[in-house]
Amino acid sequence: MSHTPEYRRILHRMGYYNYQDGLIHRHLNQEEGWNSHLRNCREFILNATEVCKPEIVTVLGSGWLLDVPLKEMTDQVSVINLVDILHPPEVREQVSRMGNVRLTEADVTGGLIQDVWEKGSHFWRTKRGSINDLEIPEFKFEFEPGLIISLNLMTQLESRLLGFIRKKWKPGEEDLLRFRKEIQHRHVSLLMRHTSVLITDVAEIITERSGRVREEPSVLTDLPDAGTRKEWTWDFDLHRSDYYNRRSVFRVVAMML
Repeated sequence: MSHTPEYRRILHRMGYYNYQDGLIHRHLNQEEGWNSHLRNCREFILNATEVCKPEIVTVLGSGWLLDVPLKEMTDQVSVINLVDILHPPEVREQVSRMGNVRLTEADVTGGLIQDVWEKGSHFWRTKRGSINDLEIPEFKFEFEPGLIISLNLMTQLESRLLGFIRKKWKPGEEDLLRFRKEIQHRHVSLLMRHTSVLITDVAEIITERSGRVREEPSVLTDLPDAGTRKEWTWDFDLHRSDYYNRRSVFRVVAMML
């Protein structure tokens, strides 16, 4: 399933294409800081597939496949669904020769992108309405998902939306926090109804030049208990952190639900 040309224009104007391109460039520039994180993701996913032995695996947030052990999974699983808002042409080419891999382009927020675009544009013209008019839906699968893997996605569901909302509505921070928390809550609720793996950053740990360390949470909703859980840090933007004379890493949690 692919998007219509009109919807692709919305994604372009909201910055999704630039964001996707930025990720691969950041990986190339920050490879040293990313390698251990990508390795941890792949290992955790392979462990989950070994434990669950699913016939079907659905990856939400497949992106550039940097953190997806695709080759190993194609040998173990009957069907692999890769779901993301956009699939790069390079990824389409890569999987075209894999008979058990299916690509789906979908808004994993359940349609919130278009709602934000339409209501934000309406507010910009009329000054009527607010961010609180947005209802946070839940994503619905149009196929049997099997084992679901939410991969470095949950805190990114809100990222492009927040930039657009700040520009159009200029809401207060309390309303933005409520908005972010509800998006994350809906995503966790979706995962809890299936056998799932959740891999997400949960906080940014910032070490200032003075040596002071502070932690800013990126996950605002409560995460469930998990029998299998692993944590590590991710040097997401090591070079930029050095440039600003501070060190910034993400604390990442992986869990089987």
